[in-house]
Amino acid sequence: MTRIVSLLPSSTEIVYALGLECQLVAVTHECDYPAAAIQKPHITRSLIPSTADSAETAQSAIIDRHVREQLHNEGTLYKLDLELLKQTNPDIILTQKLCDVCAVSYDNIARAAHTLDPVPQLINLEPNRLEDIYQNILQVGEITNKKAEAEIFVAGLRRRVENVVDRVKNARWEPTIVCLEWMEPLFCAGHWIPELVQIAGGNDKLGRLGKDSERIEWERVMNADPDIIVVMCCGFSAGRTLRESPVLQKYPHWHDLKAVRSGHIYYTDGNSYFSRPGPRIVDSIEILAKIFHPDLFPEPFPKDAVIHLAGTYQLTED
Repeated sequence: MTRIVSLLPSSTEIVYALGLECQLVAVTHECDYPAAAIQKPHITRSLIPSTADSAETAQSAIIDRHVREQLHNEGTLYKLDLELLKQTNPDIILTQKLCDVCAVSYDNIARAAHTLDPVPQLINLEPNRLEDIYQNILQVGEITNKKAEAEIFVAGLRRRVENVVDRVKNARWEPTIVCLEWMEPLFCAGHWIPELVQIAGGNDKLGRLGKDSERIEWERVMNADPDIIVVMCCGFSAGRTLRESPVLQKYPHWHDLKAVRSGHIYYTDGNSYFSRPGPRIVDSIEILAKIFHPDLFPEPFPKDAVIHLAGTYQLTED
């Protein structure tokens, strides 16, 4: 039996989607979906100090500072349990080079892997676009003898996306969108997010398709003046994002933005959906379509996925 270590929440979801959970011998401390994954041995821990929620201090700014300091000093944000890695003796390690903020440094993993005998196969899952995510799923299926299952699964994802595209053709407008992956400092969306917005029938004004998200100045948001703002903080639930949201209201002329005046501010579960390039990425497209075109997509949001800030700052959960 092939023994698998998953160092990404997204790859853990892929493993479960392909029915390989019995071969999964260790996961990260962030692997929380499906629920059964939480019971697997955790092979990583965060090196970022935990901070309590505070109404007075924006934790997003504190986290950003800790992230920059930790990357500068150590080159990684995570600690790999080398003893557990030896005990599990994996044949395959699923990881990525894309983002040092998202997972254990690839170089650290490679060094650790080469201390094992035999040396496990390192699989770099590094998507930048939606098609890349499909190909990652197919790649995992190929190397684990689940090729047919992966092909069937990906075909199902493609059909769901095609359904969204067909329904969006009936849209009466194409709203302008700004997606924020962080609030203090501000980061626009990158990689696959602008493509998801486009599929869902929106026009991402600041997104960087296929490229890293980047820090942006507030003036760029003001100049974009979007119809809708979607906040999808990396690593945050919708509730956590909402609790951090007062920092946005401190930016100059926040209340003058079209999206704010019209009540089109949406706080989403970026951790579960938008930050994870795995099977639920199609759920993310459907969530965006419901936000942009509720008349065409009247189905309810997934539980706890979205909090809608409507009217004059009256909170309502969809």
